[in-house]
Amino acid sequence: MANNKKIKVLQFICSTGFYGAERWVLALSKHLDSDKFTSELAITLEENSQDLELVKHFKQLGGVTHEVPMSNPFDLSVVGKLARLIKEHAIDVVHTHGYKSDILGILAAKKAGVKVVVTPHGFENAKDIKLRSFIWLGCQAMRFADKVVPLSPQLCTDVKPYGIKEPKLVYIQNGVDLSEVDEQRLKPLNKDTKVKHIGFVGQMISRKNIFDLLDIFDELQQKHGNLKLSLLGDGEQRAELEVYASKLSSNADIHFLGFRDDRLELLQSFDLFAMTSSLEGIPRCLMEATAMGIPVAAYNIPGIDQLITHEQSGLLAPLGNKQLLTQYWETILFNEEEAQRLADNARDYVNQHYSAQRMANEYAELFQELVS
Repeated sequence: MANNKKIKVLQFICSTGFYGAERWVLALSKHLDSDKFTSELAITLEENSQDLELVKHFKQLGGVTHEVPMSNPFDLSVVGKLARLIKEHAIDVVHTHGYKSDILGILAAKKAGVKVVVTPHGFENAKDIKLRSFIWLGCQAMRFADKVVPLSPQLCTDVKPYGIKEPKLVYIQNGVDLSEVDEQRLKPLNKDTKVKHIGFVGQMISRKNIFDLLDIFDELQQKHGNLKLSLLGDGEQRAELEVYASKLSSNADIHFLGFRDDRLELLQSFDLFAMTSSLEGIPRCLMEATAMGIPVAAYNIPGIDQLITHEQSGLLAPLGNKQLLTQYWETILFNEEEAQRLADNARDYVNQHYSAQRMANEYAELFQELVS
């Protein structure tokens, strides 16, 4: 490839919302050197697409977007459509995100004769047999990618049983665009200091284990009062969670807010960022919370332990130990000095180690290596 020709990277995702993976795509595209790279976005149009927020934000970055219609969740005609798009727009590298995106994107890239990179963002502990089968197919498809670049060391381990090993397997530490968070931190905050605000941001799916979060909140609200819980996001479990919450004594203080344009302003108002996930990659929402200076209590699982060190930058309980996690919530909510110490340490750590620019520079080297 001539030195003066920009490398065209197509980010491909089957999106159902505007969560960590979508924001990650934006962060990478924003920080790639525009003198050397052109980023485009292809996204499937499906029944459960959520107003295509990713498309809107990608266009704001000045990027070209392509919407690929799907007539059903397993519409393989997308492969041909995507392959034609790749050829027509002279794409050099396809970069996929998610099980379905990996399967369709790898097939299309091979059909079009271009390089393909897969970035696993996390695995789902799904119970549904169809979804489990689809996840398995996605993992099998990764074997045919040119490079597989998981977001965390644990995910690197998770893909190895599918035959993904070096040199195909490459680790690039996750990064996040914290400029919006830094901008919000400087703004004055008006909040009711008499009420402690607990917050969650993310998808409402099984691996987020939000029932534990609701149980802990309910116990503490009955014990202390003057607490409220805000849950930002959506997902297949939301309706079930709302029914469960409606039967709790604290239901009047539990707020399901869905997608919010003022997400960062709400995040800034939290006294505690709570997670009860049973499975994660490296959560972007957790990076943003720590960068905002919000203290964290969560279960100690791979991915979260990449960002939080127990008793140094947050409080981590063994997975499933609700009693201990409840005590950690109390420490953060009612010991302001300790909460501030944990939050300051976490903010310093994420700013030092998880720069989106550093991540983009490493991906730039990978893309250049593939097309050279």
